[in-house]
Formats: sequence, structure tokens, C-alpha cells
Amino acid sequence: MEIVFDHVSKKIGKNLVIDDMSFKVDSHKITGLKGINGSGKTMVMRLISGLIYASSGTVSIDGKVLGKDIAFPQSLGLLLENPSFINKYTGYDNLRMLADIRSTINEERIQEVMRIVGLEENGKKKYKKFSLGMKQRLGIAAAIMERPQIILLDEPTNALDTDGVEMVKDIINTEKERGATVVISCHDSETLETLSDEIIEIQSGKITRQYMPKPKFEENNYVI
Repeated sequence: MEIVFDHVSKKIGKNLVIDDMSFKVDSHKITGLKGINGSGKTMVMRLISGLIYASSGTVSIDGKVLGKDIAFPQSLGLLLENPSFINKYTGYDNLRMLADIRSTINEERIQEVMRIVGLEENGKKKYKKFSLGMKQRLGIAAAIMERPQIILLDEPTNALDTDGVEMVKDIINTEKERGATVVISCHDSETLETLSDEIIEIQSGKITRQYMPKPKFEENNYVI
């Protein structure tokens, strides 16, 4: 699905947090958002998801304007800031309750996603006993389990070890191959550039640069 920002600005109180932003996110591509904390990356994701609407300009999904034609994207997976679930339920039960809202996936898919994110051995553990890394893995599982057409991942590698970071890379590339449109933010520039087809740099709510990362080469000059 194509996402288009057309001269979008957003005010929170008296603060201009997004300033006349225009860009396009192409379908079936991975777009990286780069910038320091407070630059506006999370606000961009909030605008795409329909959690907030533009103060001026338009955000559109496949030509439909958010807040006018549609309230939010119809097929969206979202990991925004710190994931939060219900402490007294297991990770599996938390996912099942979310899945029951739309009833588009079955129990086998939930179990499959638990395995994909490396939580299959913790199926009976209650969320309140999860480590930070396990909570992050569950948040990623919730974002991808219904095979959404748009996936927004805000700092998906937070609290993850090296194996977890590689897992995130594999998941994002798999979702792209499936045909999803993926938007990610990540403080690790190397990870962001490795994954992204295009990167949008943001500073103080403004786009300062858009570019395609250079391909990386090994000594034998084969592109990796």
C-alpha cells in the first residue's frame, strides 16, 4: 500500500512537531526513519496509523485521506514505543485476545508467530514475568501476526540481544517479500541502512534528507 504525506504539519498544543512534511512510501518497500529522539519519527508513525491526524496537509493510504475518507488504515500492524500487554495473561493469551477482535487468524497462526519471535518455550509464562526482551518480541509478534499490508515498527530492536536483532532483520525482510509496506525506525544506523530501500532523515519535525542506502560490497565485489 502506498503512503503519501502532502505538506503535513502537526501541532501538539503550541508545539509544531511535524513541519510541512511531504514524502511517499512505496508499496512493498522498506522505508527507514532516521533521527535523534524527539525528531518526529514516532509522530510520523502515529500519523500513518491514524492515532493522530494532521493539523494541515493530508496523509493518504492508497489515495484515501486519513481522517476524511478513512479513520485509519484497514490493514495495519504496529509496534509503537514500549509494547504493553495484560500482566495476568500469558503471551499467547494476550495475542489470542487481540486476534479475537477481527477473527482473521486461527490458533495455529498465533503459535507460528510465537515460534517466529522465539517465544514458543514461554507459552505458559504470564506477561508480568517477561523480561524486556521478551516483551519486545511479543510486541513484534502482535504487529505481524495478522499479515497486515502496512507494518510500522518503532525501534523494534530495543532490549534485544544479537540473536534478537537478527530475528528482527529476518522478519522485516520476510514481510517485505510477502508484499507488506514496512516503515521502521532504529537508532542503529547500520541496521537501518542494511534493511531499508529508502531512508528519510528527520530533524525537528522536518525532512532534512531522503536517500537510498549504498549497496555494501565484499572483497570479491559481489553485492550483499
